[in-house]
Amino acid sequence: MSRTTRKFFLLMMSFFMMSIFTSCAEEEKEERIIERGTLTDNSGRVYRTVRVGNKWWMAENLSVKRFNNGDEIPFVSSQDLDDTWANIVGPGMTFTLDSTVGFLYNYDCLLDARGIAPEGWRIPTDEDWKNLEKEVGMSSSEINNTGWRGQNEAPLLTSKNSLGWAPGLLFGTDEYGFDARSSGVRIFDGRRNLSGKVAFWWTLTENGDDVWYRYIDSDQTRIFRHYTHKNYAMAVRLVKDI
Repeated sequence: MSRTTRKFFLLMMSFFMMSIFTSCAEEEKEERIIERGTLTDNSGRVYRTVRVGNKWWMAENLSVKRFNNGDEIPFVSSQDLDDTWANIVGPGMTFTLDSTVGFLYNYDCLLDARGIAPEGWRIPTDEDWKNLEKEVGMSSSEINNTGWRGQNEAPLLTSKNSLGWAPGLLFGTDEYGFDARSSGVRIFDGRRNLSGKVAFWWTLTENGDDVWYRYIDSDQTRIFRHYTHKNYAMAVRLVKDI
């Protein structure tokens, strides 16, 4: 075999191996199996669910209007003045731009003995959220940090083509079927985030007088972890152990 022929042969083999590697990588990505299910709330509404690791998660935000015993959860309209929410005592719910992406609840709703979760489901803890983040690739060295953590985990949990977010955004791939959408937030003094660019979720883990939560922003590919005032209004994703 001449030197020229040998170089050509090696070059072709290199292209061939690269092609196989690329094809295998694409097949591995395409072979991620998303296991889906449903849950039904106390008013008969059916929600999508998805298995991530060893937990089942809601694949949309909770939208219950009543406790499990039938009592109504006090509702504060998104059009009500800020001080209406700021002065609420006990459980309360609201929304920002669009209630179709779920309601926002204060922390008293989560603690109320009348319950908002169907049997077998529960409010996730901070540890549940950390387990979810590990499943989608967040490193153990960052998982317990506060503030923005990780690298590119947020788009993996966010709706494809940013469905349910502000117009013009394009950052979600939703590779795990979590389908996070922008539900906004209402802070303790009643002010609302109406940008369509943020999503906040409660955990059931307290830190002194505050509570741990999670936050995704369309301007970030990371996930925010911190604690805040119990009278914030945030979305809820229920979880179920396998």
